[in-house]
Amino acid sequence: MARYFDVHPDNPQPRALGQVAAILRDGGLVAYPTDSGYALGCMLGNRSGLDRIRELRHLDARHNFTLVCSEFAQLGHYVQMSNDVFRAIKAATPGGYTFILRATREAPKVMLQPKKKTVGVRLPPHVTALALLHELGEPLMSSTLLLPGETEPMSDGWTVNDQVGHALDAVLDSGDCGTEPTTVIDLTGDEVEIVRRGSGDPELFE
Repeated sequence: MARYFDVHPDNPQPRALGQVAAILRDGGLVAYPTDSGYALGCMLGNRSGLDRIRELRHLDARHNFTLVCSEFAQLGHYVQMSNDVFRAIKAATPGGYTFILRATREAPKVMLQPKKKTVGVRLPPHVTALALLHELGEPLMSSTLLLPGETEPMSDGWTVNDQVGHALDAVLDSGDCGTEPTTVIDLTGDEVEIVRRGSGDPELFE
């Protein structure tokens, strides 16, 4: 059963963040709030964590997992960006976007889309998510906490704990979770593809 951590939305308590980070470093799977609903996250390379996400969400191998980063500078380690793409993403982050890009060799192989070798990346404008990422010092392998058959991600920490806490190691709640999914933009081809329209303004890339 998950440990439940309730933190302040503007100033998340460092002790609680440190405990959640320790659970992640020990191989755990956590639910944490973002500007676009709750997300499931585990440390880089945690294959069993990704398997648990797939089982919980009923995902297949084609699913693009997302590297959730705290700083723009981290992106260059994990994804390939041309100069134009670099400038476009920098202007739009942090924000309500998930960008699909070709992975570098440093990206965890366990999370790559098998055939295309792509991965999603995002920088969330959310105090608690960023505070957790800063505490960890590296990105989280993540997926939106969207349960099978549902159309919107979970957005309430108590509900997350009640419904799926049995499948998690920790739930981090700051009471200020967004509800609109990110805008998903595929930048791997010659033309920009808007995969999903959400909270980020797609006109910046059209």
